[in-house]
Amino acid sequence: MANKDQQSDVAPLTKPDFPWLAGAIAAGGIAGPLLLMLGLTLTPASSASLLLNMEGVLTALLAWFVFKENFDKRIFAGMVLIVIAGILLSWNERPAFGGPWGAIAIVGACLCWAIDNNLTRKVSASDAVQTAGIKGLVAGSVNLGLALALGYKLPEMTTALTAGIVGLSGYGLSLVMFVLALRHLGTARTGAYFSAAPFVGAVISLIMLGEQPGLVFWVAAALMGAGIWLHLTESHEHEHAHEPMDHTHAHRHDEHHQHEHNFAWDGTEPHVHPHLHRVLRHSHKHYPDIHHRHDH
Repeated sequence: MANKDQQSDVAPLTKPDFPWLAGAIAAGGIAGPLLLMLGLTLTPASSASLLLNMEGVLTALLAWFVFKENFDKRIFAGMVLIVIAGILLSWNERPAFGGPWGAIAIVGACLCWAIDNNLTRKVSASDAVQTAGIKGLVAGSVNLGLALALGYKLPEMTTALTAGIVGLSGYGLSLVMFVLALRHLGTARTGAYFSAAPFVGAVISLIMLGEQPGLVFWVAAALMGAGIWLHLTESHEHEHAHEPMDHTHAHRHDEHHQHEHNFAWDGTEPHVHPHLHRVLRHSHKHYPDIHHRHDH
């Protein structure tokens, strides 16, 4: 008879996941925010906003050249257009970087988040809510402890609750969706779509604040749209080989999941259990998801 986990439709984190998750928390949840706060004390907001576009760039570069995620000219061109659009939207005035240390700290924060994104991809097959919860709880507790140790005081309850609501949406829910995107799209493509955040913020400001967009907005919108179109219309198809792989995640019995069960299965799909992928060679359209991390 299958146990409770095997009848679930969500794969919990397992022991091999925790070193990757610990590295992601250390880099993106602890070191990144600390470097950002340091950078913000030394760098004007306009310059900081511009520099934050480096996260998407560094995420893609690490994914492509360190973690060997596949890409082609179309994906590279789309990434470039999206990043340029984000830079244009962030360039509200001529950046005044001042000394180099603030800028270095913010770029360092972006590098930490890029490392976080690539390490989180390693655990993206597991429960996204559990992953986001652990990251938030551990990183939040450590950062709160550091703040208290440095003599900072807790804010008023109203301020704390407001910040909590914003954090639930901007960090909690968004992180869950980010992990799901990592699972199905790969790191670089997810980072590229995440770089569309400045454009989304600009659109919201037009709706909520009634702001009138200038020429820069429309140029950035065109570039952003072109970059996303290049990604969404990607058709990556070639014959590829699946190497033997043993892992656990929610799945259906599609062409990638033709295996036997060593427990009584009631036919429910999707379902979760450890399973072995045998050698398979075929051709179809695919993204660099959890099953397509092959060389080209």
